[in-house]
Amino acid sequence: MRTVILHARSPGWRAAALMAADLIGSADFRPLKSEGRTIAGFIEVPGAGAAFIKRVEVPSWRRGVALRLRGSRAARALAGAAMLKAAGLAHPEPLAAIDVYVAGALRFCYLISEPLKRAESLSRFALGPGGVKGRDVARRRKISAAVAEQVRRLHDSGLYTRDLQETNIMVEDEGAAATGAGGFRVYFIDLEDFRRAANVSWERRMLNLVHLDRSIGRFLCRAARLDFLYAYLGRRPARAQARKIVTEILAMRARIDRHKARGTLARDLGAAAGTS
Repeated sequence: MRTVILHARSPGWRAAALMAADLIGSADFRPLKSEGRTIAGFIEVPGAGAAFIKRVEVPSWRRGVALRLRGSRAARALAGAAMLKAAGLAHPEPLAAIDVYVAGALRFCYLISEPLKRAESLSRFALGPGGVKGRDVARRRKISAAVAEQVRRLHDSGLYTRDLQETNIMVEDEGAAATGAGGFRVYFIDLEDFRRAANVSWERRMLNLVHLDRSIGRFLCRAARLDFLYAYLGRRPARAQARKIVTEILAMRARIDRHKARGTLARDLGAAAGTS
C-alpha cells in the first residue's frame, strides 16, 4: 500500500490525513453521508481542529489504474477549489488530501476540508424544519436572488459544474460570515465536478440551470422558479424572449428526464436479470 499526500495546509493536517481511515472509524466521527462507496461526515481532529472528511473507494483495480491518469476525486476537488478561489467564489477550503494505492492502482482517496458549521443546504436553509421559514416569501426571494447571482458569477468567471443541484449549494446568513451576497453567503461544494471553459456557452449555462431547477422544483413553485431565472439573467426579458428561453429550458429538461428514465430502466432490467 502506498499513500500519496496531495495537499496539507499544515503539519497537523498532514498528520490527520495520514490517519484518515482511523478518524472515519472512530467513535467521534459523525457521518453525514454513507452511500455506495462514499462516506463523509464531521470529526474533531486532536491537535488540528474541526473538519469535514470524505472518503471515496474506487470500485475496481482496473478503474483505479485508469484514475492514475485522470486524477482522483480528491485531486479534482483540489483543482476545483483553486478555480473557485481564483474567481472569488465561496467554497469549503481544503485542509488536506491523500490518495491510497494498492498494487499500483488507486483504491481510496480522502479529502479533509473546513466544516461549514453555520451553513445549510439550500432547501433546508430556505424552508427550515417543517417548512416554517419557507412561509416567509420575501426571505425566500432574497435567498433565491443571492443564489442566482452567485451561479451567474460562476459562469461569467468561465466556470461551470457537472452537478449543480441544490444539495451541492449551501447558504448561511451574512451575519455569520465575513462577507455575503444579498444578505446571505452562498457556498459551492462537491468541488471535484467544477470545470473551466474559455467561455461558458449558453447551452452549458442552461444545463446547469436545468439540473438545479430539477432539484429546487421540489420546494419552489413555478413563479418562484421563474423569479430565479430572471435573477440569473439580471433582468426580466420581454415576453417573447422570456417565452423562447423557457421553451429552450423545458426542451432540455425533457431530454434530461428521458435520459434519466432510460438509465433507471436499464439499471432495473440489469438488476432483474441478475436475480433471475
